[in-house]
Amino acid sequence: MDYGKFKFEQDKREKEARKNQRVIDIKEVRMTPSIDVHDFEVKMNNAIRFLKSGCKVKVAVRFKGRELAHTNLGTELLKRFSDGCAEFGNLDKVPKLEGRQMVMFLTSKVPPKSN
Repeated sequence: MDYGKFKFEQDKREKEARKNQRVIDIKEVRMTPSIDVHDFEVKMNNAIRFLKSGCKVKVAVRFKGRELAHTNLGTELLKRFSDGCAEFGNLDKVPKLEGRQMVMFLTSKVPPKSN
């Protein structure tokens, strides 16, 4: 087999692989521990919309100043958030404190859209 034919077939396989790949977008929702009820519901509805479209959602609670002493409020908030989105997504990574923000990931139960 000559090199030109080999290169052509290799490019053809790579092109087919790129066509069949699925890209998962990561969307982020940011909150503070002192978020109000309606604001929380709006953020949760946005996250549900992202999950329905097949995206992965990163939910972050940012702590400022003295709020960092009450990380349990952030944990409860994220637990409530994941319970509200349970119908459309699964908890991928449990809430974890990283510096001044607590982060968790939700994955969609809907398969991702192809490009």
